[in-house]
Amino acid sequence: MKRLQFLAALAAALLWLPGASPVVAGTLTDAQRLDQAFSRSTLQIATPDAKLHKIDVWIADNDARRSRGLMFVEQLADDAGMLFIYPQPQPITMWMKNTRLSLDMLFVSANGRVHRIVENTTPMSTDTISSDGTVLAVIELKAGSAARLKIRPGAQVIHPAFSLN
Repeated sequence: MKRLQFLAALAAALLWLPGASPVVAGTLTDAQRLDQAFSRSTLQIATPDAKLHKIDVWIADNDARRSRGLMFVEQLADDAGMLFIYPQPQPITMWMKNTRLSLDMLFVSANGRVHRIVENTTPMSTDTISSDGTVLAVIELKAGSAARLKIRPGAQVIHPAFSLN
């Protein structure tokens, strides 16, 4: 019993060391795992009801990051998402393979305007989801976000990835 008490006290003490993390190896949250693989940024979406919505996003800006995306993530905050940025405007297709959450996908033109929205995608599906046009980026948000925030085609996304023309 004394050994167990000693180990518990030692573990508690270690958490107070500078730089110590309360997260035990192997028990990282989805957000912490994403932070290890992606940089973060913030974007804003101006909607037709004259509101400005701030979204914290992980940036998928190369082939490896775009391929990984939100695969295996089980929880996503209401004000979080992922911004997939491509090297140049092009038709884009996405899928939900290994993606456990239903998502809303916003296909965004180079000028930052939302071109198309696909809501409530099917988790784990290998069906392709198309931009139906030339876009520079895709924003993935938790399913229901587009409706909740009243995001519609034509909404303006404000982020350094887009030119505001």
